[in-house]
Amino acid sequence: MSPKRGSARSSAASNNAVDSVQAPPVSPFNETVTELTALFPITSPFPDPTADDTLIPPSDVMLEQELLRNPDNFRSWTSYIDHIIDTNVVKRPPPDVSFTKYQASLLGPLASSSQRIALRRITSIYERALAQFPTRYSLWRDYLQNRSRFVLGEPKGGFEAKRKRDLQAAREKIDFSPTLVDSQEEDDDFGPAYRGGLDGVVGWQEWKSLAALYEKALMWLPTMPRIWLNYLAMFLHPQCPPTLSYTHARRTFDRALRTLPGSLHLRIWKLYLRWAERRGGETCLRVWRRYLRVDPSLTERYVSILLAQTEDEQHTEEAEDEEKAEEEGQGQGKRTGSKALEASKLLLGLARSAMDGSYISPEGKGPYQLFIEWLELTERYPEEIGLDPAEEKESLQDNIKSAVATTSANGKTTQPQNRRGKGKATAAESSKKQPTSNETETDPRDPTRLNVTAIIQSDGLDRFADQSGRLWTGLATYWIKRGEFQIARDTFEAGMKAVKTVRDFTQIFDAYAETSENVIAFMMDELADEGGDEDADEDEDEQTREEKEAELDRRMQEFEELMERRPFLVNDVLLRRNPDDVQEWEKRVVLYGDNDEKIIETYQEAIQKINPRKATANFHQLFLNFAQFYEYGGSAGLAKLSANGEEEDAAAAEEEVEGDLESARKIFEKAVTIPFRRVDDLAEIWCEWAEMELRDSNYDDAIRIMARSVAPPRNTKGVQYHDETLPPQTRLFKSLKLWSFYVDLEESLGDVESTKRVYEKMLELKIANAQIIINYAAFLEDNKYFEESFKVYERGVELFTYPVAFEIWNVYLSKFVKRYGGAKLERARDLFEQALGKCPARFCKPLMLMYGKLEEEHGLAKRAMKIYDRATQAVSTDDRFEMFVFYIAKAAANFGLAATRPIYERAIESLPDRQTADICLRFADLERKLGEIDRARAIYAHASQFCDPRTHTEFWKQWNQFEIETGSEDTFREMLRIKRSVQAQFNTDVSYIAASAVTSAQHNQAQQQQQAQSNGVSDDVDINDPMAKVEAASRSATHQAAFVAASSTASGARTANADNGDGSENKNEEVVGDDDQDDDDLL
Repeated sequence: MSPKRGSARSSAASNNAVDSVQAPPVSPFNETVTELTALFPITSPFPDPTADDTLIPPSDVMLEQELLRNPDNFRSWTSYIDHIIDTNVVKRPPPDVSFTKYQASLLGPLASSSQRIALRRITSIYERALAQFPTRYSLWRDYLQNRSRFVLGEPKGGFEAKRKRDLQAAREKIDFSPTLVDSQEEDDDFGPAYRGGLDGVVGWQEWKSLAALYEKALMWLPTMPRIWLNYLAMFLHPQCPPTLSYTHARRTFDRALRTLPGSLHLRIWKLYLRWAERRGGETCLRVWRRYLRVDPSLTERYVSILLAQTEDEQHTEEAEDEEKAEEEGQGQGKRTGSKALEASKLLLGLARSAMDGSYISPEGKGPYQLFIEWLELTERYPEEIGLDPAEEKESLQDNIKSAVATTSANGKTTQPQNRRGKGKATAAESSKKQPTSNETETDPRDPTRLNVTAIIQSDGLDRFADQSGRLWTGLATYWIKRGEFQIARDTFEAGMKAVKTVRDFTQIFDAYAETSENVIAFMMDELADEGGDEDADEDEDEQTREEKEAELDRRMQEFEELMERRPFLVNDVLLRRNPDDVQEWEKRVVLYGDNDEKIIETYQEAIQKINPRKATANFHQLFLNFAQFYEYGGSAGLAKLSANGEEEDAAAAEEEVEGDLESARKIFEKAVTIPFRRVDDLAEIWCEWAEMELRDSNYDDAIRIMARSVAPPRNTKGVQYHDETLPPQTRLFKSLKLWSFYVDLEESLGDVESTKRVYEKMLELKIANAQIIINYAAFLEDNKYFEESFKVYERGVELFTYPVAFEIWNVYLSKFVKRYGGAKLERARDLFEQALGKCPARFCKPLMLMYGKLEEEHGLAKRAMKIYDRATQAVSTDDRFEMFVFYIAKAAANFGLAATRPIYERAIESLPDRQTADICLRFADLERKLGEIDRARAIYAHASQFCDPRTHTEFWKQWNQFEIETGSEDTFREMLRIKRSVQAQFNTDVSYIAASAVTSAQHNQAQQQQQAQSNGVSDDVDINDPMAKVEAASRSATHQAAFVAASSTASGARTANADNGDGSENKNEEVVGDDDQDDDDLL
């Protein structure tokens, strides 16, 4: 078959396909528009050069002849086509003067007669070229593009920009993902915004001809995706006629999907879905449902479309008249309900898939957010989505029956067929035949409404326990929207009893209170409106009004009770979160006030529910408070106890409340069996029990209780007090707290022997501390058992080491000396020697002084001096100076001043450098008193090597004063020489920096004090008062010198040089100004 005949056939077929689309009805355009319609068609039938002389101008005759000579030369055809386009097509041509602006806007590029001729010429040459090359893709592409520019207009950015966008879109790889339908504007790759296109009504014939041309191209090139995309993009043009952009477009999209391979379907779907959204209605939903079978990742987008259509339909229903709503609104409501139900099931399915991890939201939404969107949708359309309360009960019963039937059926089929191995297959087949409730709830094609309560319970509350407040309020709101206020109230109550956080409780309680207030306000307004209606039937109105008033009173009473219950409900929440919180149980007891029955119930419930190993602090205090509650006769007795010391009512004072000690004892009996975490808690229980008996004057019972508490278990071997693996009852017999209370009780109520037995048992168990030893010895001493008390001290020092033993020795020795004095001197000496034998140096001083005092008072002075001499070596370095001073004083008092010289000499040798200067000053003062001036000067010279002139100014002042009073000019100059040499020695030492810093700080502080005194700052100025500081600073600023005279430095230098005598001899030596000024006075 020749190309021409094939082209004719394809042209006829494409024309028939497009002609099947009926022309649009003539709209009531004005006469001008009707005249414009007469200009068309331009390209149908195809222009024939033999019948139209305007198609080939004289200038193109030579090119026509070239085509006749070489009809198969494609380059000749393309060059001729380019020539025609260049010479005829004008970008944005001016319209004919005969057309108005409005008419030109309707015609677009064809408003110019030259462009209409250009369109005919382009159509003619392309048709003839395609007759020769019907399968040439580039020829079809250029032809369609050139034809489209006269109908569609110029794309935004020009044709070159559109070509680049097409190439870029062809290179991109599109996956099944949310990017398939993104939020692009009109000027995207597949739906570019055109400018100056042909009106779809005026140029209907040209639009139809362009569609026929695309159909013809696709007959020759059915697998070219770009031709399909350009053809389909034409249906998104804003001026495309409705006869093409609706049914014909949908069928064309379907043909494209059937024709192109699956790898190119995504490009078609991207355009198809956008077209479906623009068309809307049932068409949009059907197209989206088809796509979601292939790629369910865009389900959220489909849900938003469903909800948008549902809202539009609701607005339409509200705008309709009542009569029309009765006739047609019912069917519309069913469609609205079905769409809302479908959206709800899809959202529920997405939420469950996200919970299982099989779905990831393209918008980044988590499982909880998706579930909340489903809940909000349910709140918005409760009637359309959820079941009625009766239907929910039936659904629950059906589910139970089906579960029981399935279980029994599986058991029956499994037992007889297990031998043949067919039981499992039969059960699987039966489960496949009958869809489960979860599949029904997420199947959008199933019209069955949802059991909202069961879904929120299973998919919401069980999974998102931390967001239970929002879920419970959502469920209650759902029932409120349905008008089921009683069910909503029950839902609020159930939510408040189920949540475990205060945040969730507050959310539910606030919603509950707000709902109650709104209902009460509505009922009050309704009663007020009825009261103003005078035309109503009086009898019926009175009866109805009484019922409504009774209902209003009931609602208000329930609201008041709800507000009163709030503290108890909050306490319930905290106890549900942590039932082992002792403090919350105590708060609950306080909430009940004087309701003794509720208080007893609360204590009993707390004791039953609290796990001792997980309880918070002071679990034992709960038992103590419970026992005290019984002891004082309930809340009234406790209130009277708390009022002690304050002014009481006369009636309250006269009223006597009897306690129930038997019940209190039962509580204590229960408490001592509780495995507390700490032994001290259990010991506190026993002590309080004994205290209660003492308050009731049952002294024997108190002692028996304490004896029972410290009774050791049968096997005490290996029992350690701090062994947490053992129960506290097993370790209780080693509780020092319990034994201390027991021994105090025995001292107060028992006899000496029983008390001694208790103390001995404590020593035997090795739980006694130093205080127990001292108390035991003091007890024996008070009862005239002196020797036994000393034995107790002896046992104490054997049990403990230093520093604990030091405290016992200190008390022991003082008691012994006080008791016997010098009567048992040798024994006392042995005790002191025993105490000092292992005594550390830092504890020796008190014992040495006590030892020496003993010898002074009851022994020999010479022996006391030996003890003091021994102490100067035994004590620590920090105490050695004081010990030497004390030793020197005692030696001077007993043997005279001369006897202290060897002590001073040994002190100078043994004391550290920082203390040597002080002891040397004392020694020099002693020698001066004895008249030994040279020995005193030698001591000063020896001590000077330890005294920096900048820090030890007191030493140098004393030596200076000594030389002034007892020395000569030579000795004074020798002192100055020693001072300079010492200062030079310290200048090279690291301590020079520290000495300079200390001296500078002292000098600055002295200057500040002098300046404050000179400025007249009173002593009563508060240093913590900022205002007082500012005022003082302002006063001092007025007296502050603005400069320092330079002559002062020079005069100081001259004075220093004069002091040195010969300036050239000592010019390199450092001068100390303060000392030199004193020297000037001498010289």
